[in-house]
Amino acid sequence: MHRGPPEAGPFSFRSCHGSVRRDSSSSTVNRMNTRIASPDGTPISPLCFGAMQFGGGADAAASQQMYEACRAAGVNFFDTAHVYTGGASETLLGRLIRTERDRLVIATKVSMPGGSSRESILRSFDESRKRLDLDRIDILYLHRWDPAVRLEESFDTLAGLKVAGKIGHIGLSNFAAWQVMKAAGVARAFATRIAILQPMYNLVKRQAEVEILPMALAEGFAVAPYSPLGGGILTGKYRNGAKGRLTEDRKYAVRYGQDWMHRTAADLADLAAETGHAPATLAVAWAARHPAVTAPIVSARSLDQLRPSLAALDLQMDDALYDRISALSPAPPPATDRLEEA
Repeated sequence: MHRGPPEAGPFSFRSCHGSVRRDSSSSTVNRMNTRIASPDGTPISPLCFGAMQFGGGADAAASQQMYEACRAAGVNFFDTAHVYTGGASETLLGRLIRTERDRLVIATKVSMPGGSSRESILRSFDESRKRLDLDRIDILYLHRWDPAVRLEESFDTLAGLKVAGKIGHIGLSNFAAWQVMKAAGVARAFATRIAILQPMYNLVKRQAEVEILPMALAEGFAVAPYSPLGGGILTGKYRNGAKGRLTEDRKYAVRYGQDWMHRTAADLADLAAETGHAPATLAVAWAARHPAVTAPIVSARSLDQLRPSLAALDLQMDDALYDRISALSPAPPPATDRLEEA
């Protein structure tokens, strides 16, 4: 077993708190103890851009336009994965970041089909590193829970990569809260720690509010939730019969196929028209405002699609607007299911 040297104690969390965030003086925000910054010390931005469409729904030209728009807006956090678009996502992102790598925070995920074995992690990481043309990756996530592999094998491998200076932080994507805490205990046995989580979270997928987000606040994990637009349903485009993931991908059609979700999306579009914002802007800003959220991951296939999400950086969302948006969808019951105590 690899047992690296003990890590330093809790870091102090730093973030470019934009107007989409709650007041950084609140006790809940101050309880976050993960410090994530770029190699030159630039704090992580309050939005992350997900390059899932690079080399797929977005060609090289569209990818470059979106990358440049993100940088102009102050976004320095970029997320990809070994599995995205057959490796094209990592390759394109690697080309785009080349001239300013030290100012950026780059995250990728180990191969989802390959699982979390030592062999899979090392093979996937090496391929990702070459595609990105990086000696060091700032955040490496396990893409999802792997019941076939003992966590000790996974974290022995991750700890070795961290001690070798090849990764900066360890993250978990798509893990349930109990899985995170089990992994955190194993991580400690290898003198390392989990820094950041990547759950699904949006106005019609609020399960993370039950345990994952409160756990993150209590334990000091940063959180970069994906799908703040709910696969596009919260942009309002499906209300007008547009095509997209929900019409082209059965997985997304099932995930967002309940009637109440479409009613929520329609109500959000009405509220957006009333307030003079795009529905996507409200959806992203709403997700970003939760005190446990560090940086929602926004994505798009084109610059026109991306602009409303980036506009969330400038939205002044007060408590009243936040509460009105929250009321558009049902909050999940507490973990104990004792509704009388909620």
